[in-house]
Amino acid sequence: MATDALLRQGPDSTELVLRAGPTGPVWNVLTSAGPALFTPLALGGPTLIVAFWMALAGARASTVFVVVGVIAGLEYLIGWPALAFSRARDILRVEFAPARVPASLRLVRAAGPDVWLPVRTLREVRLTHKVVEPYQGDYRPAVSTLALELVLRGARERLALPFGGDPQRLADALKALLGPAGVVVVLRTERSTRDRPQPNSRWTSGGSASAGSGGG
Repeated sequence: MATDALLRQGPDSTELVLRAGPTGPVWNVLTSAGPALFTPLALGGPTLIVAFWMALAGARASTVFVVVGVIAGLEYLIGWPALAFSRARDILRVEFAPARVPASLRLVRAAGPDVWLPVRTLREVRLTHKVVEPYQGDYRPAVSTLALELVLRGARERLALPFGGDPQRLADALKALLGPAGVVVVLRTERSTRDRPQPNSRWTSGGSASAGSGGG
């Protein structure tokens, strides 16, 4: 049944994998530790202002460094749980069970799986394939993105999918999996052309003036 790379079929369930990796509150906290290192960098402005005023006040360099280190450490300790909390609701997988003819589904988040819901709770699955094509003379390749929207009873979940395959193939696989349960699967493709960079208006006006004077 699972004929797309994003669909992983096991003995008891089929999963739509958005991001691989373990889940659970402990793993969520641990995986947030690295990205939280950017918190002191993001809040570096106020820290530098404190260091600047301490230097103006005549504080020794060693004292300034200690204070800056303490502030950066506190920012990290505050940013780490804040980041873990914000990522806890991120959806990593959508699980359908039983594997071939699902009767239930649940969303598996970074902090752990939600409760099982009847598959009829899922009203519709919308796939949006956006293609930004190059303009004439643009040598950069086209850029494709794929988004998934789960229309649940009383809620909507919008997710970005890792794009690397055929959207039609994924849509067909989801229709084969969820169609017997009455879930509508829709694929929509939106195409646009990349904006052509605008020439510098000052340079253009200067060139026009030069050309006009040359013609006179």
